[in-house]
Amino acid sequence: MAEIRAGSVLPARREDIVLETADGLKLVGELALPPEREPVATLLCLHPLPTAEGMMDSHLLRKASYRLPALADVAVLRFNTRGTSSPRGTSEGVFGDGETERYDVAAALEYAEFHDLPHPWLLGWSFGTELALKWGRDPVTEGLILLSPPLHRATDADLDAWGADGRPVVALIPEFDDYLRPAEAKERFARIPQAELVPVDGAKHLWVGENYVRIVLNEIVRHVAPGAVPLPTEWDDPEA
Repeated sequence: MAEIRAGSVLPARREDIVLETADGLKLVGELALPPEREPVATLLCLHPLPTAEGMMDSHLLRKASYRLPALADVAVLRFNTRGTSSPRGTSEGVFGDGETERYDVAAALEYAEFHDLPHPWLLGWSFGTELALKWGRDPVTEGLILLSPPLHRATDADLDAWGADGRPVVALIPEFDDYLRPAEAKERFARIPQAELVPVDGAKHLWVGENYVRIVLNEIVRHVAPGAVPLPTEWDDPEA
């Protein structure tokens, strides 16, 4: 058995994908499926702010893709929103400050529906949480998981709409977040009665450190594939 570390890449069926938006753009991405079984749930990942180096390979999303297909039978779809670059490539278009990205969110949901990916949850991080709250209330969406939500672009009206909708909204709030800390988050998210807030002691906006990565991934799986928690911290690697 080998310890799962920051750079561990566990087995998965991985394929490069292209999402096509209603306004005519092609967005580059990757779909990671469980290595031997069909997925029990799906994460559609919305990355942090591209003007601050956010992309589909931002570390939490990359680690979800590297671990959760094998550990929890969860499919992980990551993609670059319009105008965003990563080692996978550059998506067409230009940054829309969270507005034209509505088409990017819709394209990911449409892809999940067309390819019969089960129980799609939107997993947003920072800027990605804004996209989830503003544009994710599609019939396909199972629920939202929000990491470090700033609540800058998402308005009270967006929160009220989710409150009336009733679908699950889970928000992980770092104790030392740069934008929204637990006490303020409790006040803001009161507009969503069903919201579950998870304050994380000692964490910061970027969730640096394996301890925080494990907390985040376990919380994600606790909601989308509860039978797989707690996630193992070791993996039977035949090459180790």
